[in-house]
Amino acid sequence: MAHRRRLPGAGRARLFGVSDTPTRVLIADDQRLVRSGFRMILDARPDIEVVGEAADGAECVELARRLRPDVCLVDIRMPELDGLEVTRVLAGAATAEPMRVVVVTTFDQDDYVHEALRNGACGFLLKDASPALLVEAVEAAHRGDALISPAVTVRLLHRLETREAPDRARTPPAVLSERELGVARLVAVGRTNQEICAELHLSLGTVKTHLTNIQSKLGTRNRVEIAAWAWSTGAVPADHTG
Repeated sequence: MAHRRRLPGAGRARLFGVSDTPTRVLIADDQRLVRSGFRMILDARPDIEVVGEAADGAECVELARRLRPDVCLVDIRMPELDGLEVTRVLAGAATAEPMRVVVVTTFDQDDYVHEALRNGACGFLLKDASPALLVEAVEAAHRGDALISPAVTVRLLHRLETREAPDRARTPPAVLSERELGVARLVAVGRTNQEICAELHLSLGTVKTHLTNIQSKLGTRNRVEIAAWAWSTGAVPADHTG
């Protein structure tokens, strides 16, 4: 039987009726099996194309600057440059043309999360995250949004408190409708959009509309800031773990 030729990213996108310009992703991890696993998950999507792989931090920076991917998936512990430094170089405040970096790691430590976000990361995932969550993190990063693994979201955002965003913290929960407040609470305890759909019996489009309205009303930029607002205002009970 003749082998079927695999279409390149743009060709697959047209075949499946989605954008002609798929999200271009660079994967950086010093473990070949991890890189291969991520590539398999992402390349299965017609709207995502893996454009390169790097085995260390220095190679990641070089490839990122040359290929200009839409999203960089970066491991924390790598030779040459670690993922936190790579994130600072590619996405930090001093970077002239910042890129979108999602940090992926096996190490669930608060200092890593805080440092990654301070250095400009727009996502933080643990390597045991589901394939669906990996895809959602890439899509969120491409939109300019932020997604943190539910395994660390509650603990991290509970500690942000009002010092991270005093103006947002003064916005009372009453500014949101009951449904919007319900969505914000679920974001604050680490639910993905699909999980919010299932829990509130809403369509994905409706959830996204609620998130857009919430961001507009609160003056927040992404779901991380929505969650920080929810914790800091008491919209989520202090002992609530989801």
